[in-house]
Amino acid sequence: MSRSSVALDNLRAFVILVVLGFHSVLAYLNFLPASSYRFDAPPHKWQSFPIIDDVRFIGFDLFCAYQDVYLMSLMFFLSGVFVWPSLVRKGSVTFLTERFIRLGVPFVLALTLLMPLTLYATYSATATDPSVSEYWRQFMALPFWPSGPQWFLWQLLTLNIIAAALYRFWPAPLRALGAGAFALAEHPVRLFAVVASASALAYVPLALAFNPWDWFQFGPFGVQQSRPLHYAVYFFAGAAIGATALDRGVLSSNGMLVQRWKAWLAAALISFVLWMALTAQTMVEGASVPLALRGAAAVSFVLACACACFCAFSLFLRFATMRSRVAESLSDNAYGMYLVHYVFVVWLQYALLAAPLPAIAKAALVFAGTLLMSWASVAAIRRIPFGTRLIGERRVVAKAS
Repeated sequence: MSRSSVALDNLRAFVILVVLGFHSVLAYLNFLPASSYRFDAPPHKWQSFPIIDDVRFIGFDLFCAYQDVYLMSLMFFLSGVFVWPSLVRKGSVTFLTERFIRLGVPFVLALTLLMPLTLYATYSATATDPSVSEYWRQFMALPFWPSGPQWFLWQLLTLNIIAAALYRFWPAPLRALGAGAFALAEHPVRLFAVVASASALAYVPLALAFNPWDWFQFGPFGVQQSRPLHYAVYFFAGAAIGATALDRGVLSSNGMLVQRWKAWLAAALISFVLWMALTAQTMVEGASVPLALRGAAAVSFVLACACACFCAFSLFLRFATMRSRVAESLSDNAYGMYLVHYVFVVWLQYALLAAPLPAIAKAALVFAGTLLMSWASVAAIRRIPFGTRLIGERRVVAKAS
């Protein structure tokens, strides 16, 4: 593996740790109400906060705010990086067949098996009748089918379908994107400007038309109303960067993106503070927020997201180019852990509701338990043929003779 490939491998391992950490601390955010949301009460805010504990730590609010700005965009970005090489190697038909198996089938299984199991803990936290039969009655009475974190899968599958269709019937735009990204390899600030501008065109109008935090749910398909086009921009930005050899393009381990890592880190921190300051002004209850202020907050989100994503790539290409068995195992199991982790998070948060512990201790226990159980269960699933088809083969490490 090239140094760039190792860095991306390590970044994928880091991302799944952040995802687990993000969900592990949601029950302990300072701004949440005093108790959990009732399962049968619209607008069903338990979709975002399935368990609410009475112990809080405001530091978790800052952590989650930063992750909300960039984390999912980075995941779409990373996913896009590997699309073009896969299309070239496999062709559009084989590529799509594998995508349906790797994304579509786990999406259905997670919806039908894992989410009902997960949300029984959410229901039990406020239920007067904790029986399984009453839970199932209320679950089936919901006006949608909860998808939890699995919303990412169907949106990613949709973008993969679009990419495969373009590659098969109109490959010129993908080639043009790849050529443009390669031409800007030594000018990452210009590439940043292109990505941020495209993101602004995709995000700002929707953020003004809808509340940036609102979700729309149709059956099992959940979408954050302001962000679907924004995520598409990052996915295809990743596809453009991945269209050329990683170690000779934007993600070269000794390129200009890496050499300016201090500037990207500073930009990420400053833009996040700017986003927080502007967004706080738009969240005053009962006040009419001027359109100009809402627009400024939306633009600040675009800048903070782009800065954080470019910062993540620059830091990992600079400092995380060494191979590690632990990181490799975590990276190999990352996708499966994303699929199964939520059930462990929610049940552990529920189990700790009555524990006389501070918020930091509870969050640490939830994170550690989720990490170990998710990692172990996915490693076991990948040892069977069906699991291999769904979430990937185990990495085979060649031994020196």
